[in-house]
Order: sequence, then C-alpha cells, then structure tokens
Amino acid sequence: MSGTWADLFELRYTTVTELLARPERKVAVIPIGSVEAHGPHLPLGTDTIISDEVALRSVRELAAQGYVAVRFPPLHYAVTDWAKSFAGTVSIATTTAESLVVETAKAAKAMGFDRVVITNAHLEPGHIAALRSAAKRFLAETGTELVFPDKTRRKNAERLGEEFKSGSCHAGSYESSLVLAVRPELVDLDRARALPAHVVPLHERIAAGARDFADCGLDQAYCGDPAHATAEEGEATLAVLVAMVVEAVEASFPDARESAPV
Repeated sequence: MSGTWADLFELRYTTVTELLARPERKVAVIPIGSVEAHGPHLPLGTDTIISDEVALRSVRELAAQGYVAVRFPPLHYAVTDWAKSFAGTVSIATTTAESLVVETAKAAKAMGFDRVVITNAHLEPGHIAALRSAAKRFLAETGTELVFPDKTRRKNAERLGEEFKSGSCHAGSYESSLVLAVRPELVDLDRARALPAHVVPLHERIAAGARDFADCGLDQAYCGDPAHATAEEGEATLAVLVAMVVEAVEASFPDARESAPV
C-alpha cells in the first residue's frame, strides 16, 4: 500500500484539491495543545510540541498504510486553569475550547476528509471534558465520528508506562522524555537533572476535590521524576502514541484492512 501525507499549512489550495480528489481514504489529523507551565525545565508549549509530533508521525504512518493523511496546524490554546498561577500560562473558556475543536473539525470534514482525528497531550480534567464533549457534538452535527484516541482511558493509559499510569506525570519523566525526543534544545537538562522526584497522584487529588496545581502541592508546576527522563524513553512513548492513533483510525473504518486502496 502507498498513500501520501502532507502538512496543510504548507500546501497551496490547488494541491489540497488534488489530494481530496484521490481515491484513497482521506484523514485529517488536528493536533491539540496548550500554553501552560511545565516545571522550571520544560517550555510552555510542551503539550503542543508533543501533540504536533504525534500528528506528524501518525500521518506518515497512515500514508504508509494507504491513506491520504494531512496534518493540520495545531490548536495551541486550551483550558489550562490548573496552572493559571504560573507566568505564561494561557487559558481559554471551556465553551470556547470545545467550539474551537468542533468548528475546526467540521471545516476539515466539509473539505472532503473521510475522517477527522484529534491528537492531544494536555490532560487537565476540564480540557479532557471539553474534548469529549466536542466529539459528541461533532457526531451529532455531522453523523461522523470524531476520532479521539483518549489516553486517559484505562485501556490506553495501561500502555504508557508506570509514571503515566500513576497519575504523577505532569512535566515528569513521561513528558520530559517526549520533549527530549522531539525538541531537546528546549529542555533545560541541567535543571531537570537537579529536580527531586515529586510524587503526586493527580487523579487522587482531583477525586478529593483539588482544583489546581497549588491544591496538589505542585509549587514548581511539575510532578513525577524529570531527572530520569531520556530521549530513548520519549521515542518509545511516541511509537505507542502513534500506534494508538493509527489503530483508532482503522477502527473507525471497520472494513479498512479489507478494502483500503493498495
């Protein structure tokens, strides 16, 4: 099988017309990120960096599987109320975040894409709720699934390593490793190596009523173990995240393996 992939941001409209006229199944992948404090060692754009890279690798893998796959520009802003006390964090209203995703996905579908996928790296509860609501709205308004490989679901979380499963993974080894694999020049590695492990099971604190990082004791906007992050761990995690996207796309086409163009 041989499909093709592209970045929408770099294409001319005539090229988009040509891609959408091809006989292969066509998939739009929209990365969802945030602008949020991620410890003293990672950039504010950590979630966008991760999500955008997963989208890039996913469209390449989908192309290898016979799809026409196009990566859309990322949606950088999200619900980030948990980190609002840290400089640089930008939060938008839940309704705005939800509508931004829905309208962007609907625009992709209106172009002629058979499936629209969102990749996401931001795990704040309000943000995840907005994405789940967006998926429901998209289905109700278009009659088509919005493909959302939600890694907070147990079946996906189980594939992402012990720190992620523990819930103590904001700017820890999990995310620091991912950024090291993608944009190592943006990681303050000396500072990361000097940070002590800070185990805070966020899901338990959320269940107990915590409402922001301050409530959880994240005085430096991190939890987990950034000192032991490695690019190798990041690459391994990226492979799993991409597999989740590809599997979700294939599952949205029940007959994909039998009838996808070769």
